[in-house]
Amino acid sequence: MPTPAHQPRPAERILAAGTQPVAAMLLTGTVALYIALVAFGNITDFGTNQQFVRHVLSMDTTFKGNGLRWRAVDSTALQDTAYVAIIAWETLAALTLLAATALWARALRRPAGTPRAYGLHRAQRAGSIGLLMILVLFGVGFIGIGGEWFAMWQSQAWNGLDAATRVVTLAGIVLVVTHLPSAAGPQAPSADTPAGGLEKGGS
Repeated sequence: MPTPAHQPRPAERILAAGTQPVAAMLLTGTVALYIALVAFGNITDFGTNQQFVRHVLSMDTTFKGNGLRWRAVDSTALQDTAYVAIIAWETLAALTLLAATALWARALRRPAGTPRAYGLHRAQRAGSIGLLMILVLFGVGFIGIGGEWFAMWQSQAWNGLDAATRVVTLAGIVLVVTHLPSAAGPQAPSADTPAGGLEKGGS
């Protein structure tokens, strides 16, 4: 009689939930949820953060006599264009991370083997793109350009550096977890590996 397929025991299923791919999926989903809510909030409550962007770019709440005021952008049209671009970037990042989370989940449902490995690597790449988008927006955009170029650190009322730093830290940690050596499972077979999965010369 054929041997029945091995059925994972409850303890094995619990332990499987602690693997790196599962951690990468949950963490990616966490960032996806966060940035999706941020984008949704900015769309449905457009005016609140519109004022934030306007004040940061106009530099009107920085130190009096600030010698960097020549950098200010006083055109409301340019300020609002920048704000809309931020919302579009957030929305695209959210969609990318949601897709990556779905790819992680789909790959984890597959049995171990080459198809699962390919699925995990696809999820890893998609998640990396979304996380890098977050790092660019909050690291380059808010911390670098907003914080230093437009001297947001000088403002007591319109200073988003602490929030941006938290998001960069979270996205950076998730990116590291995503790229841990075993996070994507076994490496995809190379062109020199036969279809059976054994290296040339193997027994």
